[in-house]
Amino acid sequence: MKFSSTFIATLLALSFCAQATFALQDGGDKTRPNVLWLSVEDIGPQLACYGDTTAKTPHLDALAAKSLTYDVAWSNYPVCAPARTTIISGMYAGTLGAGNMRSQCKLPTNIKMFPEYLRDAGYYCTNNSKEDYNLIKHGQVWDTSNKKADWHNRKPNQPFFAVVNFTKTHESKIRNSSHQAVIDPASVKLPAYWPDVPELRKDWAQYYDNLMKMDDWIAKELQQLEDAGVADNTIVVFFGDHGSGMPRHKRFAGDSGMLVPFVVHVPEKLRADFAPHEYSPGGRSQRPVGFVDLAPTMLSIADIEAPSNMQGHAFFGQKQVAVDDQPEYLFGFRERMDERPDLSFSVRDKQFVYIRNFMPHLPHGQNLEYQLTSPSTRKWLEMFEAGELNPVQAKFWQPRSSEELYDLKADPDETQNLAGDPQHKSTLDRFRNAFANNARKVGTLSFVHEGRLQTITVKGNQTRRDLIDDQLAFPFEQVWEIAGAVSGQELDAASKQTNMAKCVAAATAKSPTVRYWAAMGLLNSGKPAVDQHSDLLKRLLNDEAPEVALTAAEALLSFDANDADPATVNNAKQVVLKYCDMNQSNSFYALNAVNIVDRHWKMFESEMPTILSLPGNDPAIERGGHYLERMFKTFRERMSKQK
Repeated sequence: MKFSSTFIATLLALSFCAQATFALQDGGDKTRPNVLWLSVEDIGPQLACYGDTTAKTPHLDALAAKSLTYDVAWSNYPVCAPARTTIISGMYAGTLGAGNMRSQCKLPTNIKMFPEYLRDAGYYCTNNSKEDYNLIKHGQVWDTSNKKADWHNRKPNQPFFAVVNFTKTHESKIRNSSHQAVIDPASVKLPAYWPDVPELRKDWAQYYDNLMKMDDWIAKELQQLEDAGVADNTIVVFFGDHGSGMPRHKRFAGDSGMLVPFVVHVPEKLRADFAPHEYSPGGRSQRPVGFVDLAPTMLSIADIEAPSNMQGHAFFGQKQVAVDDQPEYLFGFRERMDERPDLSFSVRDKQFVYIRNFMPHLPHGQNLEYQLTSPSTRKWLEMFEAGELNPVQAKFWQPRSSEELYDLKADPDETQNLAGDPQHKSTLDRFRNAFANNARKVGTLSFVHEGRLQTITVKGNQTRRDLIDDQLAFPFEQVWEIAGAVSGQELDAASKQTNMAKCVAAATAKSPTVRYWAAMGLLNSGKPAVDQHSDLLKRLLNDEAPEVALTAAEALLSFDANDADPATVNNAKQVVLKYCDMNQSNSFYALNAVNIVDRHWKMFESEMPTILSLPGNDPAIERGGHYLERMFKTFRERMSKQK
């Protein structure tokens, strides 16, 4: 078939127009800019651009000098997997039932991970390379996500969203025994909560050394933008994924676990359309931002309306909220960390941080096998067990107050708890209200025992998120009333009695989650409450919900109700031993049970051979069952030491 010269010319013209349109929309100057994330593992704001000049980071300093630095940025979770789940979904991980470390949850089909929206809009989305989400993906999230992923592989003029992740600052990299120190350990300043010992100085100095390696990486990544001629059309976002890998930073529910460095660079020609309202080169922002805000912000850059399920706010881009409408508070969550169940929430504004501990009988510093691999953590724990710490240093390893309040301006190390100070009563009430309002707003599933969440995921067609609307499994207001009544030493006698009455009434509720928190309320109220309500706790040993029976058993074992009645102790032990076998329920209930064994070791010494013969992995759980093996490893080490 022959074509006329006019027809061919027309085709060429249309082709040129199509290419020009694609370039204007997808790679032009003011339509959809490129975005490069420089994500760094396990670092807090111990950087020169935040006033700490211990590590020399000239390339990061130069970037910050022409960018906007955020002074109040939180990861929302103090450990990678739930923090990254929050980033990728634009929702607090707990709202999806995904707040526990390396759990695996079904993502509802009507919820997308945010790069999917960018891909639909024509962006080339690449991730190099860590994902680590607590979610089972559906659909294609990234164009490429592996160690070879590279934004250079996009189509001509196609805009890109690229994540590059730096791992050499990770907690595990602090443990290099053959590391040649650059920074003198004797020169570093230790926080007040650490003992001044060589192990902590060495690890802290090595952390700073690793920050200097990070700086070289930043230089390389930024140079690639220059070499490709796209630097003036690329927004650069630098941030850490949670606090440093040192103990009482990573995994801690307070500011040292959540506070991250966060720097945004917007090239000059893009600032009018995309920069934060308060942007100025070398400027600083006091606007509170969290990881939950990243997804809507990235969609804002592409002029995409954030879907209604996203819970954060765009803080720059074309749909950013006004400065006057910025959130006043940041919200943090700590749930199970590796093999140790826990639950704490936190709230921060520009000056104070509030921590609400729902399991105050447990310390912040639970004995995580992986964390104790670090020489500094192990030495700190050994000194605590030997009675060699002062009260501030020992606090991390001791049972907690149910509420903590710290003034970060006067006490940046978070050592002076103001929750019981009458002069700060109005501040405490303000944070309590902010916390309660947010918990209701986001409908967090963090109050539902992980064993129950797993049962739903494995055996049912529901996703965990579906529980939000299931009033039997999760009647939020009832749960909130009882969980919020878990009392601590801050409450007066009348308030404690009122809360106990609530717990007793809730112990017969239809919802197993309500009954669970009723039992937890009695456990956390101590020996007087357990003695007073021992008959109720004995009945709860037979509850069909494993979480209720196990919590009642621990309450009775913890306080020797009714002067250590042998029959009661034996019955409580039998409940714990039953659920140590994951075939009686699932591996997360078994994990709960073996943690009780660990906390009451002497009571279970004779049963240890039986416990250690039980299975330690659940084939139905891809990312959780191995935590049982860690507990069994701990038991074997303890038995070996006793021989």
